Amino acid sequence: MFAILDTFFQWLEEFSSSPSFYLIIFGVALLDSVIPIVPSETMVIIAGVSAGSGQLFLPLVIISAASGAFMGDNLSYLIGRSASARITRYYERKEKGRKRLEWAHAQVQERGGLLLVTARFIPGGRTIVTLSCGITNQTHRWFAKWALLAGSIWATYASLLGYIGGKTFGDNHALAFLVAFGLALSVTVVIELIRAARKRRTDNPIVK
Repeated sequence: MFAILDTFFQWLEEFSSSPSFYLIIFGVALLDSVIPIVPSETMVIIAGVSAGSGQLFLPLVIISAASGAFMGDNLSYLIGRSASARITRYYERKEKGRKRLEWAHAQVQERGGLLLVTARFIPGGRTIVTLSCGITNQTHRWFAKWALLAGSIWATYASLLGYIGGKTFGDNHALAFLVAFGLALSVTVVIELIRAARKRRTDNPIVK
């Protein structure tokens, strides 16, 4: 793992001086909003590590990631608006998909914009929530406001994790990335545990 990461960061050091790298950050963040398997958070953390070691400019990393996330979330929302019937049929083919869709619908109605912020830190969750906002015909003005806030918070958080790791561990880029990625994963796990605990309380209310 360390050898692979070291090789990658050596390539990154040669390539990061090109403005094209910021476009890659933008593109990966955009795609991840629509295709959950794209590792945008990993990419942004890596870019933050490079910024911490002086190879990239941190504000541009944040702007690239936030812009990509915002555009991707809007694309997912528009897909939901234009293909709501087909998307609903797709998710209802399996019990798990149907339950996820029902959960997202209920959450959008109950929690509104704060759900968009929380879901951005949950891989896969961000896609189903942004799609659901489109499927449930939330106004675009309302959606865009919250999507911008969510993308900005997420991009700043992931970039700074990597940046602090790059500053702390210096030339050991692989260790800096692994520590930053571990912290990001821990935050995601905590969010999921809190969400699960709240769901259990809702499903099993205490009768006094």
